[in-house]
Amino acid sequence: MSPHDAARLRRILYTAAFLRALAIGLMAVLIGLYCSRLGLDAARIGIVLSAALWGAALAALLTLVMGPRLPQRALLFALTALPVLGATILLSTDSYPVIVAAAFIGMFNVHGRDRGAIPILEQTLLPATTGERERTRVFAWYNVLLDAGYAVGGLMAGLPTLLEAAFGLATLDAMKIVLALFGALYAGAAALYSQVPPSMPGAAPVSLARLSPQSRPIVAKISFLFFIDAFGGGFIGSALFAYFFAEQFHASAGQIALLFGAGRVLSAFSHLAAAALAKRIGLVNTMVYTHIPTSLLLFTIVASTDFATACILFLVREALNEMDVPTRQSYTMAVVRPEERLAVAGITSLVRSGGWALAPVFAGMMMQAGGLRLPLVFAGVTKIRYDLLLWREFRRVKPPEELSG
Repeated sequence: MSPHDAARLRRILYTAAFLRALAIGLMAVLIGLYCSRLGLDAARIGIVLSAALWGAALAALLTLVMGPRLPQRALLFALTALPVLGATILLSTDSYPVIVAAAFIGMFNVHGRDRGAIPILEQTLLPATTGERERTRVFAWYNVLLDAGYAVGGLMAGLPTLLEAAFGLATLDAMKIVLALFGALYAGAAALYSQVPPSMPGAAPVSLARLSPQSRPIVAKISFLFFIDAFGGGFIGSALFAYFFAEQFHASAGQIALLFGAGRVLSAFSHLAAAALAKRIGLVNTMVYTHIPTSLLLFTIVASTDFATACILFLVREALNEMDVPTRQSYTMAVVRPEERLAVAGITSLVRSGGWALAPVFAGMMMQAGGLRLPLVFAGVTKIRYDLLLWREFRRVKPPEELSG
């Protein structure tokens, strides 16, 4: 791929990712509040959120299986059309079973960050647009744009409050108007993905069954660990966090939107810091040393007795929480062969999707049976265990740029 074509592909992926992030940030904050306004209780909301994540998990599985056989452009386009359909169904009904089906079809990223199948393809394509030493920086900017989109999307989730005040709309009607933007943003991303080359130069992607003997144990271990991390993270997704703040501190949708928007801004800056830190201490060390403090901060949020303190602690956590993301993506793509990247991105995304999808149902039950704080405590303990295991297993498995320098 020529430098010009590589730069063009990177711009397409960056812009489409930003549009999707706007939609995701919007939906993640409002979906739980919207379902609550429809009269669903915590347990049923947990099932809706879980259905959305199981839809994403199925999409990841299909991408893993069909990815080596289909043009990546066609897959990207199809994966942006389904959320548009899901949002259309969601806004046209108040039937609980249909809402669950809409969430499944739409694959809504209820954690406030993209946990679907599209990142599988983007993570496979981005390394082809740069060299090894710049790979982490490219992933860092990719995540900066995602978090910037999540931040603005989270702020957009405050629009229902403004519509209510300005036009006297009912809360549910105002939410529906704003949620309609979700579909429009995904449609814009689909138009951009239609410009991606149908095939990439170099070795053709291989299936999971054709991974090299050197890659198989790495992929098996890292997939298991990513499942643990995702399962723990599923107890503290944005939708559940928004529900926690609303129920525990009686925060409004506008207050929660501002809080989540500020958190996304802090996360965006952290990605560039992660890329710089990784050059000094390595990718694995950066992942672990920045991630453990975020789990400890969950315990302090649980102990908070007022909304202001909880907000401050939440923002500190957000400033650190995503530093492992570009480093994790870069590391995973670096320790396998280029032709194996699609399969590896697929299986790691699939197991993470499964972990995220399992958690909300249990989180809803925990909230109902043991209080709103219990899921946060469980998440913190689980994620610290993941970090310690990751460091033990992979601190000596170096990516090429660390071996050479």
